Order: sequence, then structure tokens, then C-alpha cells
Amino acid sequence: MKRPEKRIPLATPTTHGDELGYIKEAFDKNWVAPLGFNCDGFEEEMSEYLSAGLENKYHCLCLVSGTSALHLAVKAAGVKRGDVVLCSDMTFSATVNPVVYEGGVPVFVDSERDTWNMDPKALEKAFEKYPEAKVVVLVHLYGTPSKIDEIKAVCEKHNVILIEDAAEALSATYKGRQCGTFGNYNALSFNGNKIITTSGGGMLICEDEESRKKALYRATQARENVLWYQHEEIGYNYRMSNLVAGVGRAQLKHIEDHRAVKERIYKRYEEGLKGLPLVMNPYIKEEAKPNFWLSCMLMEKGVCDDFMKIVDKLNEANIETRPLWKPMHMQPVFAGSDFIYVEDTPVDEDLFSRGLCLPSDLKMTEEEQDYVIECIKECF
Repeated sequence: MKRPEKRIPLATPTTHGDELGYIKEAFDKNWVAPLGFNCDGFEEEMSEYLSAGLENKYHCLCLVSGTSALHLAVKAAGVKRGDVVLCSDMTFSATVNPVVYEGGVPVFVDSERDTWNMDPKALEKAFEKYPEAKVVVLVHLYGTPSKIDEIKAVCEKHNVILIEDAAEALSATYKGRQCGTFGNYNALSFNGNKIITTSGGGMLICEDEESRKKALYRATQARENVLWYQHEEIGYNYRMSNLVAGVGRAQLKHIEDHRAVKERIYKRYEEGLKGLPLVMNPYIKEEAKPNFWLSCMLMEKGVCDDFMKIVDKLNEANIETRPLWKPMHMQPVFAGSDFIYVEDTPVDEDLFSRGLCLPSDLKMTEEEQDYVIECIKECF
């Protein structure tokens, strides 16, 4: 097949035009600063989306990034200097950095092979070693729900707070319930490559309004409600712009369409790559409905002595690929952190050595995906 002139990307923003209406309204009303009607609307509409079918309503707070949402979650969980926090190991560093912001001590927990997410057995082993741990930070990798019931059962057994990092998993469901509603505090991301975007931005999801109010206070420089500027604790400049929130409101209207396209991309890879010595990123079909944010492939052991050769070959074909997240315990910045695993060889190290993220852009045509599939076949 002919090499495309334009690079086929992993994931880029997809807009629909109706974003401009919300932005124009903000300009017309001269309301372009943080806070405003778009922030209020985005929070309410996301709350309705996440809480649909649930007895209790979740409370949302628009913020500048998913990282800021995680930071406020860590603050809300009461993490102090020296506190042990058990964290998903295979993730982006933004999951873990807020723990360190507060002086917490991250301990990384290996993944299981059914979903590539935190292993409940390894989590239980971590509590045996660190019974004083106060918080668990759980990630849903590439939009695939974790074994949430098992993870929550371990957390409840040890009476700890669960922070759910659903940055990659908006619109994914576990047993019919939206990811982002399982933790005591939950975080979303609207970065440019996510399933919906506000260009940047994130959201904190709280179980109760009081937690949201406290987070809002901290996100607005911890300013006291008096005429003059008074501050009684350290705060942050974390509030989302009214313009950016308008983009989010428009994007949210298209989220189920976006998820459907992502699933179609995944299934076309699954069918097109059938028979090759690889598998797609797995999920438990009886329990989970991923959002298929990124389609990934895991090569069989012994197939390739250096999978970066495949990355290079696809790059030469104008196809963007990327290894799976490099596990946190392998990152130089966390070289002194503990890592808990239960298999003879850590699952995360194995996944990282054989796994690749594939182009999963919402605007990718079938012809472009067929080209990617053919180039992968040539690699084998």
C-alpha cells in the first residue's frame, strides 16, 4: 500500500463546530475568565451523565487539568508527609506526582493480565507489608475498567480511601456504572488526546457537595469569603476557564458517538490482525465496557528480540506508535520507591517489553487503518 503523505497519529482532538457557539456566547457576554456559566453548565451536565441511573448524584468541579484534579483528591484524602499511598504502577506519572506534592510515599502495585490494571492480589500483599497505608490510587489503563469490585473490597477491608484516576476512562462502564464514580474521589482529564477534550482541563468528581466546596475553595487560592483578600491555608490556581468549559459542554454531547468510533477501531484491529502472534489489550467482557481510548497490541514472547524495531519500521511508514506506559517503578525519578508484585516476573515489566499503542484517532479512515494493519503484518 502507498505510504500516506500525512502521518497517521495515535489520537488527536476531534471537534464538531458546535463548540464555537459556546465560545461565542462567552465572548458576547464578556465572560472569558475562570468561573462562569459554561463551568456551571459543564459541571451539571457531567454530573447528570455520570450519575444517570444511580441513587446518589455526583458533584463535579471543573479544573485546569486532570493532574490538578488528582492533586485536590490527594489533599481531600488527607495525605500528609510520610503517608504511604498504594498506586497503580503502569500509568502516566501524573497519577503519582500529586502524592509526592503532598509529601506522601508512593508504593507501586503490579498489574494483572486480564485488564492490565492493578492486581487485587498484589494490592492485598501491599497491605500486608504496609498496613499503615491510608490511600489507594487506581487507574483504568487505556480506558479499560479495572477489577473494581475486588479492588474496592480490599480497600474496604483495610478501611482506606480510594482515589479513582479515570483520566483515560470517561464513558467506560463497569457492570453498567460509569468509571469515575467508584472512588471516594475521582479524576477526569480532557487533554487533547482524550475521548473528549477541552484542549486541556480536567474535573474532580466528589461523592458529596461538601467535598466539592472544599476542593473549590482550595482551587481558588483558598481565599476566604470576605471582602478583602484573606488566606488561612495554601491554595492553588486550578479553576477552568469559562471558554474552555464551553468546549467541554459541546464535546460531551458527542461522547457516546466518540466511544462507538473507538470501539469500531478496536474491533477492526482485532479482526485485521487475527492470526498474528499478538493479542489486543484485554478486558473482561462479562463485566466491563471499555471506551477503547487507545487500541494496543501485545506481541507474543520470543517473537521480536527488540520491539523498537517495529516502532521504527512503522515510524518510517508514517505511522505513530508508542510503547505502553513505562511502569512507575522503572522511572528514574521513583528509583527508591517500593514495588509489590505477586508473579515470579512483574507483569508490568513484561507488558512494557512487548506492548505497543496503535493509531486510534477518531478521524482515522478505514483506508488509513487498513494501511496500518498491512504495515503491522509486514513486520511479522
